[in-house]
Amino acid sequence: MIFDMKKSLLLVSMLIGISVYFVNGQNTAEKLLDAEDKLSIGGYAQIDYNQPLSSDVHQNGKMDIHRLVMMFAYRFNERTQFVTEIEYEHVSEVYVEQAFLNYRINNWLNFRGGLLLIPMGIVNEYHEPATYNGVERPNLDSRIVPTTWREIGAGFTGTFQQLDLKYQLYLVNGFKSYDGGGKLSGGNALRGGRQKGAESILTHPNLSTKFDYYGIPGLRLGLSAYTGKTQTSLYNGIPKDDQALEAMADSSVIGLNMLGLDARYSTNGWVFRGQLNYASLNNTDEYNAFAGKDLGSQLFGYYVEAGYDLLNKQSTEQKLVPFVRYEKHNTHQKVDGIAKNLAYDRTDITAGIGWWMAAGAVLKADLQWFGNEATDDYTKQLNLGIGIWF
Repeated sequence: MIFDMKKSLLLVSMLIGISVYFVNGQNTAEKLLDAEDKLSIGGYAQIDYNQPLSSDVHQNGKMDIHRLVMMFAYRFNERTQFVTEIEYEHVSEVYVEQAFLNYRINNWLNFRGGLLLIPMGIVNEYHEPATYNGVERPNLDSRIVPTTWREIGAGFTGTFQQLDLKYQLYLVNGFKSYDGGGKLSGGNALRGGRQKGAESILTHPNLSTKFDYYGIPGLRLGLSAYTGKTQTSLYNGIPKDDQALEAMADSSVIGLNMLGLDARYSTNGWVFRGQLNYASLNNTDEYNAFAGKDLGSQLFGYYVEAGYDLLNKQSTEQKLVPFVRYEKHNTHQKVDGIAKNLAYDRTDITAGIGWWMAAGAVLKADLQWFGNEATDDYTKQLNLGIGIWF
């Protein structure tokens, strides 16, 4: 498997029309913000069965209530609202995924502050299981974005209706790269550094922004950007004139610039989507030497997906959508001071079907093939799932 970045970029450019199931739909938080009730409730659930397939060994399957989420919104007055998302993962783990205050200044300007989803890609904001194909979320959104990515911050959001343009602009807390040990690695890249609003440390503020264009029927295009530095506990308590300790703390900080392109399109029963993410990390050579890690200096990935609603021409709210998705993601696209690990250059293929018996209730089945540049073999996995969204 040989990765040609130019060909990959060309492929994504040609397919930049491509998208999620409810292309012009809202996520749960947006629905709750538009509700006129004093108190509004929403939620979603994901129940999975994952069965690795092998001709050589017996492998146990895994059955899991992967996520059970309740969302609440309270309207103080016509301008001021609070939204929160409380998630139970694997039955025993509890997280707060969103908790923000929204103040509408006018139609194109809202102040928003609290625990915010970073607007990068599609699934990080639209992660309700009835809004995407496949039992599991794309692995690109796990290893590079990484979903669900949220941090505490504040900023502005709004819509320029005459331009068919939505924007978000936030100043937020960043990834934690070091706290008694290195948090970032080559295999999972930035994922281990998500602070999730849980007693987060702050040493460098970061900037996150996204623009969404929806002026063509059925089409939505997104451009995301993120820039800043990671956070480290090593600055805490050191004298400001101690250059040696400050230099050591500097070695535990990573500079990060990430760019995302995404596109969603739906027409005549066809549903498409695609996403591309590129991240440039600096100071990785010093960080890896200091923390004993193998973090890459560039991350790159994309996926393209196509599906067709077999019930499109019938008078029914039900949908039956077979689909296929191709993913390529490399957390060692480039490295500094270490050798590339070819196992981090991954290719995933997913083919399956979803039956939406109602807009927010879906049964899913798919087969996945996982490969990487270190081996010519693909591992396989069968997934079955139930998705709920209301």
